Amino acid sequence: MSSLPQQRMLLSHNFNVSDNSVPELSREQFATIFIEGFSDEENIKCRLVDNPHWILEILFSIDELSPQLLGDRCAKILAQKRREQLSCEQPLPDILVLGGMKTTLAINPAPESLQPGQWGVDVVETPSIKQFLQAIAWEATIAQKPADSIFKVELVQWG
Repeated sequence: MSSLPQQRMLLSHNFNVSDNSVPELSREQFATIFIEGFSDEENIKCRLVDNPHWILEILFSIDELSPQLLGDRCAKILAQKRREQLSCEQPLPDILVLGGMKTTLAINPAPESLQPGQWGVDVVETPSIKQFLQAIAWEATIAQKPADSIFKVELVQWG
């Protein structure tokens, strides 16, 4: 992997589900879902990070996979794991993956923190993508950002 240009993505988990339809995940469980989900991928490396906000680091080849496509793969991996945890009749929460490239100076220079040029990604489990995006004022938040510095993946799980 060292011969290909690498990009770094840090994932956090926003568990916005209050109806107990799926169990909340610990940091370790969340990280393990993706570490196992990407284990067969030669050019994707994942590891748990020691940071109060970020949980998982993903290193990937920017020549082979765009941040948006990687975000889409993350949503599908999480959805598959959630389906395995529940019976087929139980509704799953929607999954939303919101990514943004850090364009400002890092507040914390620690290696486990998000640095300029890297992607910070919030993986959200929510009963309503629309309500969640309204609550965080997504459209206003991204209005002044370059289109190539953000992405959004929506995976509606039920009806």
